[in-house]
Amino acid sequence: MNRVLYPGTFDPITKGHGDLVERASRLFDEVVVAVAASPKKNPLFPLERRVELAKAVTAHLPNVEVIGFSCLLATLVEQQKATIILRGLRAVSDFEFEFQLANMNRVLAPQAESMFLTPSEHYSYLSSTLVREIAALGGDVTKFVHPTVHQALLERFAPAS
Repeated sequence: MNRVLYPGTFDPITKGHGDLVERASRLFDEVVVAVAASPKKNPLFPLERRVELAKAVTAHLPNVEVIGFSCLLATLVEQQKATIILRGLRAVSDFEFEFQLANMNRVLAPQAESMFLTPSEHYSYLSSTLVREIAALGGDVTKFVHPTVHQALLERFAPAS
């Protein structure tokens, strides 16, 4: 049985992430969306909220589980008995960093293979960073995120009363 771990900060989870999870759910027996605490990135949403949002986005996929984590990815791979680490590649600019990560993970977690999926063309430009910036400036992000995520962004950036 192939258990794939899809790690990321998911701050917030976008339709691009959702697309990769849906496609992975058709390719693998079990998919674990692993939401990283990533305190050094100073995330917009706390870990618990990002996990809730990822669960909402993936609720229709019966073989997908969402968890939060704050340990070394190699440790999580072992704990989750994952055989594959899934990463998304949007552009050539992502490749160098992802290649370095894959090689490091090969040393730290030799029991798991790194695999890469590219997003559907209509999501290739999409990133959480862009979504956060657009939402913070009052722009419409409905095309880029699940309605639950959109609502969370509206609440997060609502003017103080």
